[in-house]
Amino acid sequence: MFTGIIETTGTVTGIRKEGSNVHFTISSPISGAMKVDQSVAHDGVCLTVVALSEGAHTVTAIEETLVRSKLGQWKEGSPVNLERAMQANSRLDGHMVQGHVDATATCLSIDEREGSWYFRFRYRPTEEHLLVDKGSISVNGVSLTVVEPRDDTFSVAIIPYTWEHTNFSALKPGDAVNLEFDIIGKYIARYVKLYMEKD
Repeated sequence: MFTGIIETTGTVTGIRKEGSNVHFTISSPISGAMKVDQSVAHDGVCLTVVALSEGAHTVTAIEETLVRSKLGQWKEGSPVNLERAMQANSRLDGHMVQGHVDATATCLSIDEREGSWYFRFRYRPTEEHLLVDKGSISVNGVSLTVVEPRDDTFSVAIIPYTWEHTNFSALKPGDAVNLEFDIIGKYIARYVKLYMEKD
């Protein structure tokens, strides 16, 4: 379980394919504190650390993860948002994030507004993928508040701290991002669907 509060960013320094799997090596300031078998969110995707080296760690993405998320578009040099799993005795500063990406979205525009940035994204909505104005969403692993949701678009506001400490500053229109919708909303949508199917 994660909170959507990014600890640091890393950089993809190695990519190795093995069958349908891809092994990614990421250099970061926190790699040295990690352990093999540890779960770490990478751009919002929960991946298991499988190897450690000097100042870097390696994770493996299976085909399903590569298809469902934007990890298949990573290249050497790509910046990656990193968050280790939350501790049971810590404050939940963001919102409950599982690290299970639901879909990807495309950045449509970036609007700078006197020291903050508004990003607008387009995604393919489903019955389970609910957005509520002022509700929570995880974008590339960052816990954010939904602004102006429409049928297939929404915006988020990025403050200077988030701009400086995540890979939002590297995003451009046309880039893909990982989305994880609010877990409470997903459960409600699922229960409503099952209830309606019974009638």
